[in-house]
Amino acid sequence: MAGLSKEQKQQMYEQGYVHIRGGVPQHLVNDALKAINHSLGNGIPVEKVDQFRSQSFCPELQSDPVILNLFHQSQAPELLQSVIDLDLVHPVRSGQIALRFPNRDSEPRQARPHLDGMHSPLNGVPKGTIRNFTTLVGVLLSDLPNRHAGNFTVWPGSHLLYEQYFKEHGAESLLNGLPPVQLPEPVQVTGKAGDLIIAHYMLGHGVTPNISPHIRYAVFFRIKHKAIQEHNWQQSMEHIWLHWPGMAEIMPHTE
Repeated sequence: MAGLSKEQKQQMYEQGYVHIRGGVPQHLVNDALKAINHSLGNGIPVEKVDQFRSQSFCPELQSDPVILNLFHQSQAPELLQSVIDLDLVHPVRSGQIALRFPNRDSEPRQARPHLDGMHSPLNGVPKGTIRNFTTLVGVLLSDLPNRHAGNFTVWPGSHLLYEQYFKEHGAESLLNGLPPVQLPEPVQVTGKAGDLIIAHYMLGHGVTPNISPHIRYAVFFRIKHKAIQEHNWQQSMEHIWLHWPGMAEIMPHTE
């Protein structure tokens, strides 16, 4: 695969994400699962569970090659290079190990949308700051054939709605909470271990409660352009394709 096709770029523009099936070799998935399960076998401190859920499980593995290989030795760099200049992003040196354990509930509940980088009591983001980035890359490490199983959930097109809101009200308004815009219907992503999901930072997303009998395993990488700095972080939220030169071919002429 040489990169995202024109059709995939169009989907990225309109919906804010693309789903690449089989983008990560199975042996890399198996290596990561083995390391994660070995870590879980040593026990999870009960007092750390909420923090791990918000930040990362198995924090000692986040920068281990067994996790980083899911990005660096997958199709992800080649796909991203077709839309983002990877020479201008910060090196990918850590991944979030995102596990969703089964609930005892039997009734499905919907995910709630959010944007990453907003402060919450457990996520490590300081109050009064926004730690935005460029794109989110997710790797499924377990099969996810059904909905309501800890699915990564997206609100297609919400990135464009949020961009328009921030153009009118300023990106700093995110410090007061998500923009009060009417969101489209959410989509729960299903797929197989080894699938890649590439989502624009500004795409509203969340995770469903897991009422399946299985743990949902995934790893997320956050790709940040070096031009996003403390003094100008707002620019890429008010002009969301600023650091996506490879999207020029499908951008409307009015842009």
